[in-house]
Amino acid sequence: MSATTINNSSDQATPQDFAAVFARLKPHMNALDIFLRGQLAAFEPEIREMADYCIDTSGKRIRPALVFLSGWSWGDVPSTDLVRVAAVVELVHLATLVHDDIMDEADLRRSRRTASRQYGPEAAVLLGDALFAHALHLAAQFPTPEICHAVSDSTRKVCAGEIVQTLRRGTINITREDYFRVIDLKTAELFRISCFLGGKLGGYPPSFVEAASRFGRHLGIAYQIYDDLADFFGQEQRIGKTLGTDLQSGKVTLPILALLDRLPADDRALLVEEILQRRDADLPKRLRQMGELGIFHVMAAEVETELIQAEAALAPHGGLAPVSLLHQLCGTLRYQVRNLQAPTGV
Repeated sequence: MSATTINNSSDQATPQDFAAVFARLKPHMNALDIFLRGQLAAFEPEIREMADYCIDTSGKRIRPALVFLSGWSWGDVPSTDLVRVAAVVELVHLATLVHDDIMDEADLRRSRRTASRQYGPEAAVLLGDALFAHALHLAAQFPTPEICHAVSDSTRKVCAGEIVQTLRRGTINITREDYFRVIDLKTAELFRISCFLGGKLGGYPPSFVEAASRFGRHLGIAYQIYDDLADFFGQEQRIGKTLGTDLQSGKVTLPILALLDRLPADDRALLVEEILQRRDADLPKRLRQMGELGIFHVMAAEVETELIQAEAALAPHGGLAPVSLLHQLCGTLRYQVRNLQAPTGV
C-alpha cells in the first residue's frame, strides 16, 4: 500500500467530524465484524455463546479504529492484514474489560450486564483468558514473528498494569508518577501498539510508524484520564457502564489524588478511610467537593496536555493520509470531556 498524502486540515474536530471519520471506516468495521464473528467457530462449542456475548458491536472500537486510521490510504478497502491485526487488538481489549469488570464488581458494560454478572466471576475470568489466548493465536498467523512478538509484549504490559493497579487497591501509597505508570501500561500501551501495527502494515516509513506510536501513547493516557473523570462526572445511561466504581473499590485515580491534595486535613482523613474501605464511600459528597475545588477543570487540563503532545508527535508528517483523521480523534476526545456532566458551579 502506498503512503498517500493529503493536505492536513484543522485538528479542532467536531462531533460531525468524528461521525465522518467513522463513516469512512464503515467498510473497515464491517470487515472487522465479519472477521470476529468468523472466529467464534474456533472456540469450543461449550463457550461459543460466552465468546459471542463479549464480541459485540456496541463498543466504540477505538483501538481497531486506530489500526485502520494509522494504516489509512484514501480509497483503499481494508487489507486482510489490517483487519486481522485490528481483531487482535480488539480481542485483547475485550479480555481486559472482562477482567476489569470482575475486579470492579461492575454490573453494566456497554449498557448491558457484564460477563461477570452474566456468567459469574469464576467463569468470566477464564473467558477473558480464552480471549487473550485467541488474540495471540491470530497474531501468530502472520508470516513473520514480528507481529506476534509485538502483540505478546504489549499484552504482557497491559496485564502488568492491571496487576499493579489491583495490588494498589485500598492503599493511599500512590503517587502521581505511580498513577501515570499504571495507565501507561494498562491503557496507553494498547493504543500505542494499535497505531504502531496500523502504520507498519499500512506500508508507511519507520519514522511515521514511530510517530504514530507516540501519538497513540499520549492519546491513550488522555483517554484514561478522561475515563477516570467520567467515573465521577459521567451519566451512566450515556456512558453505558457502571460509574462510581473507582472509589468504591479502593482504586486511586488521578481525580482522587487531586482531591486528596486539596482537601483540608479532616475531610482528607475521611476520604482516606473510604479509600481503605473502612467506611462506605460517600460519592455525592466527593462529587460536590470536586466541584467546589475545581477538579473537573484540573483533569480537563491534564487531558489537554496529553492531546497536545499527541498532536506534536504527528507534526513532522502532516502530509500523510492518516494524520488529519488521527487529529480528529483528539478533537473528539476534547468534545467528550466538555460534555461530561459537570456539577453545578463547575
